[in-house]
Amino acid sequence: MFIKRICLWSSPRNISTAMMYSFAQRDDTIVVDEPLYAHYLKTSNSNHPGKEEILNAQLNDSDTVIKEIILGDYSKPVVFFKQMTHHLININLDFLSQTKNIIFIRNPKQIIASYAQVRDDVTMQDIGIKMQWFLFNHFKQNNLSCIVLDSNEILKSPYNVLQQLCEALKISFTEKMLHWPAGPKPYDGVWAKYWYENVHYSTGFEKQKTSERDLPAKFESLYKECKTFYEQLYPHSIKATAS
Repeated sequence: MFIKRICLWSSPRNISTAMMYSFAQRDDTIVVDEPLYAHYLKTSNSNHPGKEEILNAQLNDSDTVIKEIILGDYSKPVVFFKQMTHHLININLDFLSQTKNIIFIRNPKQIIASYAQVRDDVTMQDIGIKMQWFLFNHFKQNNLSCIVLDSNEILKSPYNVLQQLCEALKISFTEKMLHWPAGPKPYDGVWAKYWYENVHYSTGFEKQKTSERDLPAKFESLYKECKTFYEQLYPHSIKATAS
């Protein structure tokens, strides 16, 4: 069976978990939550909430993860991998020629302000947008297709943007993707209790009140640096149109 493998390369504090829940509603799709997280923690030695639990729960060797998880066998024809762009450290990127790739961006002001609620220190590497710009150019230079998706465009018109996304992925669109049941999901990573509280209350794509929180002054220079990459990626993203 031919398997279409979709990698959503997201920045953190985006609506990537909501996207995973959306794809999980499809009858033809299996979803996988951040398969490279343990690899990232082991390689970077970053101190994330629940670090030891994550390292014990997941394979932490990237070559094994790519071979057995990302390029492994599945019982359904579509597999959706929610991925964090900053997890791509010390990894051979050749496997990306075998996946459909979505670069999932968000205004970095919103990302940084949200991330700062969970961790005191936020760096360019944490935000992942510089790596998204690198990935975008990697795909172009190697004649590989990629889709740029902006979370704010989805929130303007979920129906319309998801339709366009499915068309670009060459899969059928179903309205089932617009809603999901509230609460934890069996396919959530073990880190869900630290990061997914808000999305567990959701049943669809809705703008959160917290998305307008102020940017801490100490992160202003980081925001300006991130903004240059965001402004280069955004023009390539799928745009919401009247539905």
